Amino acid sequence: MRLKKILTLVITSIMILSWAVTVQASEKNELMMATTTSTDNTGLLDYLIPFFKQETGIALKWTATGTGKALELGRNCDVDVLLVHAPPAEKAYIANGFGKDRREIMYNDFVIIGPKSDPAGLKGKDISQALSAIKTNKAFFMSRGDDSGTNKKEKLLWKNAGITLPDKEKWYVQTGQGMLATINVTQEKNGYTMTDRGTYIKYQDQQRGDAPLTILVEGDDILLNQYSVLTLNPKNCPDAKYDLALKFSDWMASDSAQSKIGEFRLLGKPLFIPNAN
Repeated sequence: MRLKKILTLVITSIMILSWAVTVQASEKNELMMATTTSTDNTGLLDYLIPFFKQETGIALKWTATGTGKALELGRNCDVDVLLVHAPPAEKAYIANGFGKDRREIMYNDFVIIGPKSDPAGLKGKDISQALSAIKTNKAFFMSRGDDSGTNKKEKLLWKNAGITLPDKEKWYVQTGQGMLATINVTQEKNGYTMTDRGTYIKYQDQQRGDAPLTILVEGDDILLNQYSVLTLNPKNCPDAKYDLALKFSDWMASDSAQSKIGEFRLLGKPLFIPNAN
């Protein structure tokens, strides 16, 4: 009887040790990423990341938030890698010692969308003229107001148009939400907003191709929307999985991933254009 108990204890101990080793190995091969809402809302990551795991054996989890918050999560060492879209902030992030590597992966562009009736008369105007028309007509404009990459770009566009950020005006509404949610508020208010093209196509797809809001302003060079992978600086975050983050960055720039990004479409339209060097 005593021997049976000893054997049971030994077997149980081996099982617990085996489980612990398996869990530890699994954790070592997992990455946590902070990314912008557009890569999540569009479905790109749900489509892409299973291929990453299949080809590398690395499991990747992510949290979607504004780029400003994503950079903060990296600065606080709460994640291992970043996929964001605010180049000036990213370059400053690396210069300040929080990030180590920055690799451009893909792009789309920003557009101004609004009602098909276009009450403020934006159609045919460049971005600065369009923002001036919104101000003059006091047309509802929905800003994310969340320090995201989109919000950072929007603030730059007001400044570039020579207009003080109208954040105290009643017609300027800060949603504090992600891009899809902000587009939905814009639709409810029959107003205007700025969105990345990928999320707009996702919105169109949700509306079965017949969206109440349409693209009115597009094509200016300043509306380019570049996405990049940033690894964290091991000196600032020694426990971050730098080696795995670098493997993710390399994979995103690989022919395999770049091809898959280009093939990701809704309504027959590409949401992101691969451009890794």
